[in-house]
Amino acid sequence: MNDKPILRISPSDLDNLLNALEVHFVRLSECLINPGWRLELGGVDSPAIHYNIQGHGRMIVGEHVIDLRPHTLVILPARQYFRIEVPSIDVGLVGMPIMEILDGRTMVFPPDAIRRYEAGTGEPELIMICGYFRALYGASMNLFSSLATPIVEQFDPSDQLDYKLKSALAELVAQEVGMGAMTATLLKQVLVLLLRRSLCSINLWVERFSVLSDPHIAHAFADMVTQPGAPHSVKSLAQKACLSRSAFMARFTNLFEQSPMAALREIRMRQAAILFSNESLSVDQVARIVGYDNRSSFFRAFRKTYGCSPSDYRVSENEAANSSVLTDEKAS
Repeated sequence: MNDKPILRISPSDLDNLLNALEVHFVRLSECLINPGWRLELGGVDSPAIHYNIQGHGRMIVGEHVIDLRPHTLVILPARQYFRIEVPSIDVGLVGMPIMEILDGRTMVFPPDAIRRYEAGTGEPELIMICGYFRALYGASMNLFSSLATPIVEQFDPSDQLDYKLKSALAELVAQEVGMGAMTATLLKQVLVLLLRRSLCSINLWVERFSVLSDPHIAHAFADMVTQPGAPHSVKSLAQKACLSRSAFMARFTNLFEQSPMAALREIRMRQAAILFSNESLSVDQVARIVGYDNRSSFFRAFRKTYGCSPSDYRVSENEAANSSVLTDEKAS
C-alpha cells in the first residue's frame, strides 16, 4: 500500500488560493457535555468547524461515528444534523449506555449572546468549540459547497488551534470594535492549518473540495483570484491549465457550476467592492484595476452582482461604516 502523500495541488497554487479566500464568521458556540448526556445540534445553512478542547466522547453524523479526543477537528457540510455524546458508566436493561438528551436546536439565545450549550451539570467531560462560517471566492463561490461527508483530522497542542478558537470566543464576549473581522481572521487561520494538511495527508478528503480536486483547473483559478484585473480569456486560462479550450470549459464548469468568465466576473466584482472602501479611488479607477476599460460594461457587471450601481454601493457601505462607529462610541 502506498503511504506517501497524494499531491492534488501545488503548494504555490494552494498558497494563492488561501490568500484570496474570504472567510465570513456566522456564529460560534461552546458545547459542554457531561457523562451520560447527548447534545443534538445542526441544520445550520453553513459549514461548521468543531474542535475538541478536552475530554473524550463521540460525534455521530448520519452513519458516521467519530471518536473525539483532545485536539480532534471535524468539518461538517452545511445543513448537517449531528449529535455529540459522552457515554456514562451506567448501563440500561438492554446493555446500552443511559443517555439524557439536550436538544440544542430548540434553544433560543439573544442575538449578541454567546451560544453555550451545557448538557448536564457539574464539571463537563467534553468541551468543544463549534464555529459556523462561509469561505468564499467572489460573491458566491463557496470552497465547501461540494463537501458532502465529514472531514476529520487529529491535531497536536503545538498547532494552537484551541488558542485561536478560544481567542475567537473571547472576541465575541468582549464585543470590541472590529470583533467580526478579528473572529473571521482567527477562523481563517484554523482553515489554513487544515488545508495545509492536504499537502501532506495520505487521506483523500482533499478531493471533496471542488477547487482542490483538479490541479489543472486549480492552477488557472489561482491565477484568476490573484490577478483578477489581468486580460484573462478562456483561451489564456485553458493554456494556463495545459488543457484544450473545450476540456477546460467542461472541467471548469463541472467544478464551479458556472463558466470561467462568469466566475471571473464574480471575482472582479468582489475585488471592486473591496476597493470602494478606498475613498481616494474613483469609480473609473476601480473599474480599470479590476480589468474593465469600458465604464458601461463595468456598471452592468456590478449591478448584476450587487443589485445597485457602484456609486450607490459606495454610499451605502460608507453609511453602514459610520453607523457602526457611532454604535461603538455610544456603547463605550
